[in-house]
Amino acid sequence: MSSTPTSFSIADDGVDPAAVPFHTLPSGDKMPSLGLGTFGSDHADHESVAEAVVAAASVGYRHFDCAAVYGNEAYIGKSLKQITDGGVKRESLWINSKLWNDKHAEEDVIPACKQSLKDLQLDYIDLYFVHWPFPNFHAPGCDITSRSADAKPYIHESFMKTWRQMEKLVEMGLVRNIGTSNMTIPKLKLVLRDAKIKPVVNEMEIHPHFQQPELFQFIVDNGIVPVGFSPIGSPARPERDRTADDTVDIEDPVIVKIAADHNIHPAVVCLKWAVQRGQIPIPMSTKRRNILANLKAVTEDPLSDAEMQAIAAIDKNCRLIKGQVFLWKADQSWEDLWDLNGEITPA
Repeated sequence: MSSTPTSFSIADDGVDPAAVPFHTLPSGDKMPSLGLGTFGSDHADHESVAEAVVAAASVGYRHFDCAAVYGNEAYIGKSLKQITDGGVKRESLWINSKLWNDKHAEEDVIPACKQSLKDLQLDYIDLYFVHWPFPNFHAPGCDITSRSADAKPYIHESFMKTWRQMEKLVEMGLVRNIGTSNMTIPKLKLVLRDAKIKPVVNEMEIHPHFQQPELFQFIVDNGIVPVGFSPIGSPARPERDRTADDTVDIEDPVIVKIAADHNIHPAVVCLKWAVQRGQIPIPMSTKRRNILANLKAVTEDPLSDAEMQAIAAIDKNCRLIKGQVFLWKADQSWEDLWDLNGEITPA
């Protein structure tokens, strides 16, 4: 990593972390309402993502969304140590990590979390997710037709065995909160019925062209905080996740006009909408100007009620991250992952 300041007094053009709104979880913990994503996709190497974490901290970020499968937690751990050595208290940071699909077995959950703790150089993780509800492994960089011979559908009894180990992580003090990711209403109903420690968040794709209103409302009604990945429509997503029917949020005329009215980038409009709607967006950038603009989006110049209503009307139900590599049969459609008929797709 390049040399960076060791002191983390906020830069003159930065944002006071205390000005960033937050969600209070059932544990009493306060989760900042915007986080920096650390998935480098195909356009940012591990060192660049780690440097972005340091840059983000210097302008006021305290929430960082990590995952073992991103392959960069050991790099980010060095950045987090640099930040805390620079005077930011550990309890002022909010760090997420995620259990990857090939670690769902009961005997693998706790060791996987401990590895993330070691890599991130932390004593505890603020929020630990089950990254996907499927224990399906696929090789990095594979195309959408790839299918693992060991792939399985969602089997609730198996998922709950994984979840019991997630609950143990809380009991052990290694994790303060646990959550789900990429879930559906039918799956969440079963988890909420059977969990001893209920998920406090569900991370899912949300942006103006894919608002998921029914799932969003279900989550909120059940006291779960919605966390949104791809909040500006994921323009840098891997090529395998692109299809000809995809739409582009930041080119939508409604978003573009609102951006012009506020003299901001359309991406910033997407983030303002997200936070004001009640979800926690996780944008990713390695450029300081974008990192700072994203944070300022949630602390100044809010959208009007009319602007919020205008964005609510442009939902196109356009899922960008379809998850084809998690399918368990060669002849399936990606829709089978998402329980669109209200029932869990059987084996």
